Amino acid sequence: MGKVDVNKQQKESSLLKTAFEFFTTKGFSKTSISDIVGKAGVAKGTFYLYFKDKYDIRNRLIAHKSSQLFRSALDELSPVLDSLSFEDKLIRIIDNIIDQLNQNQSLLTFISKNLSWGVFKSALTAPVSDDDVNFYDVYNSMLKDAPYGLKDPEIMLYMIIELVSSTCYSAILYSDPCSIETLKPYLYQSIRMMIAQHKQT
Repeated sequence: MGKVDVNKQQKESSLLKTAFEFFTTKGFSKTSISDIVGKAGVAKGTFYLYFKDKYDIRNRLIAHKSSQLFRSALDELSPVLDSLSFEDKLIRIIDNIIDQLNQNQSLLTFISKNLSWGVFKSALTAPVSDDDVNFYDVYNSMLKDAPYGLKDPEIMLYMIIELVSSTCYSAILYSDPCSIETLKPYLYQSIRMMIAQHKQT
């Protein structure tokens, strides 16, 4: 990588890092592009070389931060994943990510407040950096390894993500209706039931 490319990467990284700091402390709606470029120490025109607008940098951050969660989970679980069933693989990955979000509640708040299926699907399929994980590839590999077929696997994944994100948000941040540890067995049983409904006979 040449000096110009390194400089570009550093500027983009600085903008992403600064935007994340503002979004998680000041809030997305109260953060302006001027705030971001001012603290990042770059010209406003430079921002538009990398991002279309504030929504674009937010969506790229969601993609990047989501991918980091998946990468961390996969790295930690890689010694055992191959020996697990499809259901157990998915639940172990989800469990690891829930634990990460429980440890980093500002990240949970940022992702949950700004997450939609379209943004999440983009995050899964369009890695922001070379270090990011394309979770769709991982998911499709898991589907191929499963000893049975699954009908409408994208709908199944959508339903699981919606269930996990909505229930965990309240349980982690407010212990409502219970703590996340109390919720987990019920959540994972529901995920197993969803998978069972999608199994092809």
